[in-house]
Amino acid sequence: MDKAQAKLQIDELTATLKEHNYRYYVLSEPTISDLEFDRLLKQLEYLESQFPELAHADSPTRIVGGGIVNEFETVKHRRRMLSLGNTYNETELREFDNRIRKAIGNEIEYVCELKIDGLAISLFYENGKLAQAVTRGDGVQGDDVTANVRTIRSLSTELHGNYPPEFEIRGEIFMHRKGFEKLNNERIAAGEPAYANPRNVASGSLKLKDSSEVAKRPLDITLYHLLGDNLPYKTHADCIDAARSWGLKTADTTEVCKGIDEVIRFLEKWDKKRHDLGFDTDGVVIKVNSLALQEELGYTAKVPRWAIAYKFQTESATTRLLDITYQVGRTGAITPVAELEPVFLLGTTVKRASLHNANEIERLDVRVGDLVFVEKGGEIIPKITGVDFSQRPENSLPTKYIAHCPECGTALVRKENEAQHYCPNEDGCAPQVIGKIEHFVARKALNIDSIGSEMAKTLYKQGLVKDISDLYALKTEDLLKLERMGEKSAQNIIDGIQQSKNVPFERVLFGMGIRYVGETVAKKLAQALGNIDTLMHADKETLLGIDEIGDVIAESLTSYFSEPEHQNLVEKLKAAGLQMESAAKTQTQKGSTLAGLTFVISGVFSRMSRDEAKEIIEAQGGKCSGSVSSKTDYLLAGEGMGPAKLEKATQLGVKIISEDDLMSMIGETTSASTPAEPEKPAQTTLF
Repeated sequence: MDKAQAKLQIDELTATLKEHNYRYYVLSEPTISDLEFDRLLKQLEYLESQFPELAHADSPTRIVGGGIVNEFETVKHRRRMLSLGNTYNETELREFDNRIRKAIGNEIEYVCELKIDGLAISLFYENGKLAQAVTRGDGVQGDDVTANVRTIRSLSTELHGNYPPEFEIRGEIFMHRKGFEKLNNERIAAGEPAYANPRNVASGSLKLKDSSEVAKRPLDITLYHLLGDNLPYKTHADCIDAARSWGLKTADTTEVCKGIDEVIRFLEKWDKKRHDLGFDTDGVVIKVNSLALQEELGYTAKVPRWAIAYKFQTESATTRLLDITYQVGRTGAITPVAELEPVFLLGTTVKRASLHNANEIERLDVRVGDLVFVEKGGEIIPKITGVDFSQRPENSLPTKYIAHCPECGTALVRKENEAQHYCPNEDGCAPQVIGKIEHFVARKALNIDSIGSEMAKTLYKQGLVKDISDLYALKTEDLLKLERMGEKSAQNIIDGIQQSKNVPFERVLFGMGIRYVGETVAKKLAQALGNIDTLMHADKETLLGIDEIGDVIAESLTSYFSEPEHQNLVEKLKAAGLQMESAAKTQTQKGSTLAGLTFVISGVFSRMSRDEAKEIIEAQGGKCSGSVSSKTDYLLAGEGMGPAKLEKATQLGVKIISEDDLMSMIGETTSASTPAEPEKPAQTTLF
């Protein structure tokens, strides 16, 4: 594979995985299974390992995908909430153990916890009382859902015993099957549609604005990870035991296992017993028990190296494929969907499954009328894994992929080396236009939270908004003509639109929905080119000279701005008063004392956190790396630093410095005051 082909695949996989992250974490409406997501992720990881220069800065292999819903205040996590790597068999699990033992050199003690299928939550306690509850969100920031979480009966909002003054504890909010069935029976009796599964109800419940309604939902919680400064515990198990002694609910199925063989016996036991549980579990989380070893092993950009999730094998069913329909996404991507004869599988009735693209249909040779095999192992969305060819009707015909858009009738296009078909009518195809409006008003773009998904559809279908610039021509009297639209709601929409004119240029650029221009790329473009006019007239060579802008993005930009319709759109947005020029930014780099030097930070410090040390180094032009190598200039060593890093630094002749040495290097004298009490090993676990 040459570089150009690799870039096309990396860009496509990156965009696809981001979309699936958003559907899973924000909408709670995933369209592929965990196994399929991990397959795509591993494919992207492999390509990025072969062509690291082509990897996106915000690649799904580096960050947790997802987003923030609009109903609640956004709160930045004090410690990022990342995800876990997955494994599906014993061989991969033993490879994980081998990597751990190779780094540490000892037999490892692990903690095994059942992986509950719910919604991740982070709780903050101050002086023994619940102060705040925050959802995972995008891993960096989440939604403040404290009022809703307080309604969970199994959660202790006031503690007892010898608890720390402040700490954070993370866990999972979920729903037992019996509670889910009771809730569904009540809905059916009231003539309302039944919910799909317990996880979706748990996730959706926390997004309700009325906490009294949340209190009616039979939600439960289990807590599994304690974090904080100066905690006096040496192991993960000690932390959980302490939390339980304060009155917090933790799992009674958790076990400490000495070595990987005991871990495997735990997995075998619960693979059989999980069906007897009253809640859904799709696997087991395995963590290194020692907090000091966790610190030594550290993290990748996406996951901790000292923990992994083992997923149980899938269960399957057989059903009839009734039809193949096609959906059009915001970017014009066409997704074929299998419409199935309803079949009960793992607690839910399965009616649909994604077929992904034309290649997948061809690979499976799946046809309408076939008896197909469907799998679902803890995942929410099922996957067709094969066809029972012995049951295929004699008059069966091969599936012919559609040639025209199912929404607007435009001939579809499929670029060379791409699996996806696209509708090129991006400015006239209803799902694409509506999707662009939804994207434009989203929190990370223009943040017009008074316009939701349904309102975007209504505005388009009523002819009030044909493209995003039309939002700025809306008047209150236009909105009042809409069904069930009151004066206050109409005014809120107008006010939200007016306020969006103050949103910075990079977010306006992101909100325009140009293919491959995500948040990070939009910021890079805004910083490098300064304004929309310069960007519109930039040629491919100019764009390629900007950090992280490659051929695909450059071609997408030049193609987009070459269209008269898009040039006209920009002019209308400028006329509406949107910010089309980058505001002057305060430079984060204060000097160049450390320019060209690479540092590795290990251990904990008395006068600064690890993040603060990183900021100090980068502010003076230095770089920070996560591992010691021949390119490392200095190892900034704190208390309890990793022995492996120390040994490697000594072998390579890397100079080892203290925090005082660092401050001297940048010309700042150390304080004469008594240093603060040293921190315990930093617990920046991220999930």
